[in-house]
Amino acid sequence: MDSAKPRNPSETNGEPSHTPTMFRNMKRVAVLIETDTSSGCSVIRGIADYAERHGGWHLLLDPRDHEHRSALPDGWSGHGIIARLSSRQQIDQVRACGAPVVNVDDIYEDLAEFPMVITDEAALAEQALTHLLDRGFQQFGYFAPPSTQYSKKRGEAFVKAVEEHGFTCREYKPGYRPGRKIGWVEQQRRVSRWLASLPQPIAILAIDAAHGRQLAEICHLNSFRVPDDIAILAGDPNDVFCEVSTPPLSHVKVASEKIGFTAAEMLDSLISGAAAPKSAIRTAPHGIAARQSTDLLAIDDPMIVDALRFIRAHAHRGIAVLDILREIPISRRGLEIQFRNYLGRSPAKEIRRVQLERGRELLAKRELSISEVAHACGFANATRFGVAFKKEVNTTPLAYRRELLAGQKDRDAGY
Repeated sequence: MDSAKPRNPSETNGEPSHTPTMFRNMKRVAVLIETDTSSGCSVIRGIADYAERHGGWHLLLDPRDHEHRSALPDGWSGHGIIARLSSRQQIDQVRACGAPVVNVDDIYEDLAEFPMVITDEAALAEQALTHLLDRGFQQFGYFAPPSTQYSKKRGEAFVKAVEEHGFTCREYKPGYRPGRKIGWVEQQRRVSRWLASLPQPIAILAIDAAHGRQLAEICHLNSFRVPDDIAILAGDPNDVFCEVSTPPLSHVKVASEKIGFTAAEMLDSLISGAAAPKSAIRTAPHGIAARQSTDLLAIDDPMIVDALRFIRAHAHRGIAVLDILREIPISRRGLEIQFRNYLGRSPAKEIRRVQLERGRELLAKRELSISEVAHACGFANATRFGVAFKKEVNTTPLAYRRELLAGQKDRDAGY
C-alpha cells in the first residue's frame, strides 16, 4: 500500500521518517561557529541559552566537510543558520540553502544581505586604550599578522582611537598578503625586527589571545621584558592562552555569550517572518580583565607611581585624598598637578574611577547584592554607589548588571 512506503526526507523537511514527531516539530538551526576556540564556544553557549529558554530548538553544532572546513552537510534542510561567515565557499553554500542567516563576524564587508550581530570594535578600542592610558602609556602598537581569518576592523578602530587621543599607533605590517603561509622561524624574524624598531615602553594591542601569547613568546626570545619594555593586551580572550602565557595576558572581555544570545533571538524573529534589521547589532565588551602583561605604571615620577599603587590597593576601603597624603611625602597641590599632568584627572577622580572599575567587575557576580557590591568598592551604601555609577556609566548598577548578564542562564532567583 502507498501508505506503507517510506516518505522522502524532503517531505519531512529533511528529517528521516523515523524521527519522532516531537523532534520533527523543533526548529532546526545550524551553528557554523568553531568549537575549538574559547570565543566560539562562548557564542555557542549564548545560542544554546536562548534555545533552552524558549524551547523547541535542535542545534547542529560546527558541522565540517571532508577537509574539516565549516560547512553544512549535503542535503541539510533546516529553519535557520547562525554562522561566522569566514569563506566565500561557505557564503555561497548558506546563500544557496535559502534559510534565514545571522552572521556573527565582520570578516567580509559586502554581505548586507545577512543581518549581523558583532562586537562593537569602536567600543573595544576605546576600552583597550583607556586601560593602557590609565597605566601611563603614551606609545602604542597594534599586532595582527595578515590573515583571512579575522577582520581589519579591530586594528582600524584602535588606530583611530589612538590618533584621536593625540598619539601615534605603530602597526605590524610585514609586507606579505593575507593567506600566505609563513613559517615560525620567518615569522619570528619579522616580528623581532618590528619589536626592535619600537620605542619603549610601549603598549601593544594584539588581535586576540593567540597572537598575544605569540608576541609574548617572541618578546621572551629577544629579551624584551613584559610588561616593563612591552605591555601586551589581547583583544579577545582565550582562557588557556591568557593563563599559560608568560606573563599571564590581560585581555578585553568581549561579550561573546551575549552576541550568541542576541543572534539566536534575531534568527528566531526572522524565522517567524520579521524583517531583518537594516544595520548590524554591535555589542560592546564588558571591560578589561587585567593581568600581569599590562601591570605596569609607565610613569617616571616615583611618588606618583606610589600614589597610584596606594589607590589601587586601598580604594575599596573608601579612602580619600588625605589618606594618600599621609602615605606619600608630597603636597596636595603637587599631587593634584602631577595627577592632571600624567592622567588628566584629579586624585579624587582616580579613586572614584578605581572604585567603579571594581564595581563593574563585581556586578558580574550574580551572588552579590548591589549593596554588597557597593560596600566592597568602598561606598558607604548602595545609594551613593548608584549615584556615582549612574554619573560615570550613564546607567544604574542594576541595569548594568542585567545588560552584563544578558545571554547567561539565570543561576539564581533574581538580581
